[in-house]
Amino acid sequence: MSVLLTQFDPESVVRKAYEFAEMAHKDELRESGEPYFIHCVKVAETVYEWKLDQSSIAAALLHDTVEDTSITNKDIANYFGNEIAFLVEGLTKLETIQYPEKKETTEIENLRRFIISFAKDLRVVLIKLADRLHNMQTISHLSKERRDRLAWETAEIYAPLAYRLGMQKLSGELEDLAFPHIDPEGHAWLMNAVTESYKDRIRYTERVRPMILKHLVKNDIKPITVDARAKRYSSLYKKLLRYEMDLEKIYDLVAFRIIVDTIEECYAVLGVVHKLWAPLPGRIKDYIARPKPNGYRSIHTTVFCVDKKIIEIQIRTQEMHEEAEMGIAAHWAYQQIRNETKKKALWKGVKNKGELTWIEQLSNWQKHFTEPEAFMRALKTDFFKERIFVITPHNDIIDLPVGATPVDFAYRIHTDVGHQCIGAKINKKIVPIDYELKSGDIVEIITQKGKKPSEDWLRFVKTESARDHIKSALRVKSRLFRTKAEPELMEFKIVNQDGPGFLKEVTTVFGDLRINILYLQSQTDHRKAFSIVTIRTEVLPEAKIEKVLLKLRKIPNTKEVTYKTER
Repeated sequence: MSVLLTQFDPESVVRKAYEFAEMAHKDELRESGEPYFIHCVKVAETVYEWKLDQSSIAAALLHDTVEDTSITNKDIANYFGNEIAFLVEGLTKLETIQYPEKKETTEIENLRRFIISFAKDLRVVLIKLADRLHNMQTISHLSKERRDRLAWETAEIYAPLAYRLGMQKLSGELEDLAFPHIDPEGHAWLMNAVTESYKDRIRYTERVRPMILKHLVKNDIKPITVDARAKRYSSLYKKLLRYEMDLEKIYDLVAFRIIVDTIEECYAVLGVVHKLWAPLPGRIKDYIARPKPNGYRSIHTTVFCVDKKIIEIQIRTQEMHEEAEMGIAAHWAYQQIRNETKKKALWKGVKNKGELTWIEQLSNWQKHFTEPEAFMRALKTDFFKERIFVITPHNDIIDLPVGATPVDFAYRIHTDVGHQCIGAKINKKIVPIDYELKSGDIVEIITQKGKKPSEDWLRFVKTESARDHIKSALRVKSRLFRTKAEPELMEFKIVNQDGPGFLKEVTTVFGDLRINILYLQSQTDHRKAFSIVTIRTEVLPEAKIEKVLLKLRKIPNTKEVTYKTER
């Protein structure tokens, strides 16, 4: 029996959705041979564990009914109301008409629509992540082609998305589930290399833990927990790639996590730890004073511990810990507990929450990319790539991909700031605009009114959105330049029987009419029988053209006068 049936009364929307979905999927089986309905229940149980509301749990149970059965979204609305129908519709895999012949672009278009859906109601993405988690947990029953595809999507889209939502635990779990399929050789090497190191580190933490507890109690601090957690395999492997595959250079292979009641105690614990062991310079990160844009809060410090071994210690409150594990799901759960009457509004209006403004940005930003491939490339770079966190002079935190420059930062602030950027101050020191930003940098952009971007910027910018803005500005600049360099002109050709004084008479006509000659050329044919004069002027009004033609034709021995407009 599912835990859901024990937690909700028979009249609840969850019990009704359970029975409805069980009936709808009664004849379906998964690749493993088990009833398909088990998948719906597992997804709903995860959503329940994340403390989401009953509408979310019901939508999780119903999330595949419209796609896989004869049930329509109208049926869902009739049975369960518009709120649950909206969530189910957002979760339903939409068939695309635009790119039916290309599987990858079809999936990209579905992802676009998915982004639009979850920007309207964040519960859509949370249920989708629960769905993806169970699919990855049961991936072994799929064909290799489908396993590889699912793992790629998970590593490239869903795990980074979970991280951006502050769901660190889920993000790490998704990455670990995808890792053996994304890089089988790397995974096998790591499993072989890391086993003994993990055992050694765990034994070491067991020696150190009593010492931490003793000194905390001595200073009247009663921690909720003091434990050690091992670094996730996929995260460890990525870090090893940056450190020449040397495990000795990884200080957080196993890290301590100290959880206390209050923020004041967090800083008190930091003082006790630093009194015990000297910290590594530059390795103290206070994400309580400056939370990450995804809402993550904690204090991290790295110290020279017993036997001069270097270890990382993380300090946070219980609420911070739950938010670090479950991210935005925990955040909204807390808000619902505090203000049950406004819970629906809390799931919407995400744009008013400072730590989640990127969701609104993502929804608006995706509209600028008309090509699916460009959209996918930009999505991975601008929103899902490994992040750095830099600070504006007004103390706002901006997150950017690793390797971003002041120009990328400027365009993130505003298009005009990007266009007019001529330099930057990093931590009050002037740096070149191709400087590579680092987490914690305070960035101030120096602008010049009327300045336009340079084509050279395309060489070093990292974000696709900055690149797109620069290219657009360059195209406009090119059009303006062509218009300025090659204005529309009027060309007159006058053919006359060659004779002295003819050229002077032609130019006199234009001078008398106060027409500025921009170009003049006179040629004589090989027999020296005719002269051909070509004159270009600015475009003239019809009345003045008629006067010019009349006067030119009155010049003695004129044979032909023609005119045209050209660039």
